[in-house]
Amino acid sequence: MRNFLKLTGLTATACAFSLTANFAAAQGATSLSALLDLVENDRVSESAEYVQRQQEFEQNANRQEQILQTTNERITEQETEQARLSDLFEANEIIIRDKRDILRDRRGDLNELFGTLQGVAGDFLSNFENSLISGEFPGRSEYLEDFIAKAGSTIEQLNPEEIERFWFYMQQEVVESARVATFNADVSLPTGETVNRSVTRIGLYNVVSEGEYLSYDGDIGHFQVLPKQPAAGILSAAAALESSTGGFTSVGIDPTGGVGGQVMANLVNFPSVEEQVRNNSGTIGFIIIGVGVVGILIGFLRLLILSLVSIKVRGQLKSDKASKGNPLGRVLLVAESNPTADTETLELKLGEAILQETPSLESMLTLIKMIATIAPLGGLLGTVTGMIQVFQQITVYGAGDPTIMAGGISSALMTTVLGIVVAIPTIFMHTVVKSRADNIIHILEEQATGMIAQKAEQSAG
Repeated sequence: MRNFLKLTGLTATACAFSLTANFAAAQGATSLSALLDLVENDRVSESAEYVQRQQEFEQNANRQEQILQTTNERITEQETEQARLSDLFEANEIIIRDKRDILRDRRGDLNELFGTLQGVAGDFLSNFENSLISGEFPGRSEYLEDFIAKAGSTIEQLNPEEIERFWFYMQQEVVESARVATFNADVSLPTGETVNRSVTRIGLYNVVSEGEYLSYDGDIGHFQVLPKQPAAGILSAAAALESSTGGFTSVGIDPTGGVGGQVMANLVNFPSVEEQVRNNSGTIGFIIIGVGVVGILIGFLRLLILSLVSIKVRGQLKSDKASKGNPLGRVLLVAESNPTADTETLELKLGEAILQETPSLESMLTLIKMIATIAPLGGLLGTVTGMIQVFQQITVYGAGDPTIMAGGISSALMTTVLGIVVAIPTIFMHTVVKSRADNIIHILEEQATGMIAQKAEQSAG
């Protein structure tokens, strides 16, 4: 181990001398004295650089000390200014409080007046915001908002001119509510486009333009064409009013008024029977409608055919010659073709002839009766299906929002209504058609019985 350490020391010494020799050779040193000179020169150079860096550091330290001193002085100044401003703020608060007390005392009864004006203006503001008159005279709502704020302020004060202007707006609302006025305004079309049109305002009730009824929304600030218009007769009356130059013109208005006829808009937008059926029937509802239409058409067809047959049968009753063109004639021909038959045989042959005529007279009656029976069952099926849908929606979304369940409930109720609506006329049609067929069959049986009785009398004689 000791020999290893000695060997290591010798190796390190050799490496050091080798590095020194290499460094001296690199610097151009040819002797040890030259090497010492180089080392001394490097030491002097490094000492000069150290002194320079030390001087720069001291200068930076002095400069930072000056910056710190300047900052502290500014902090002191700001703290002094803050204290001064705080004292000034407190003094101003005291002055403002005293001034407000003086203002309150000097206003005296005006406070009650301003409070009354503020309340009245608030009531009128709710009317002005969506009033049709505001569509013709914009800016009234904004003025009332400023008027209310100023009336309730403890600093500002209303002047007589502002109160008179508010009085003018109130009078304007009353006067304009009894006038029919025409003016130009921006109108939003159902397509989203905004155009400038000539509109006619009917007091506070409605606004029409180019034969269409408009509504007014104060938030939007202009008129809108109702997506769905009233009946054609009411629209033609509105167009006549626009083209009228004087006299009296009949026109349909919404007496609720004030907001452009919201009741009219709601009534017009309420879905018609056709829309309700189309939107809420579903597959089962359309099947019920189709089956009902088929049943009613078959009923009318059978009623027409039986009416023609009944006319021919009654004509046969008045004729002495039997004809093959009607059921009664064919039954009479059976009796005429068997003049020598006994009473029992003739009765059987006439009964057979009546039985041959009965199926054609009662044709399709079973189908009509079946449709009248199936239609309510289809409505019940639609009701059950709709309620299942409602319960599924309740399971997923809960019962908090009724609009989620409205679709299923509407479908359930609509199919029930359709089933009943189809069943009632088909039952009525079945009853009428069957009564007409029974009357014809009764005539055939009556005539056959008469012929049998006549035959029996002849045989007895």
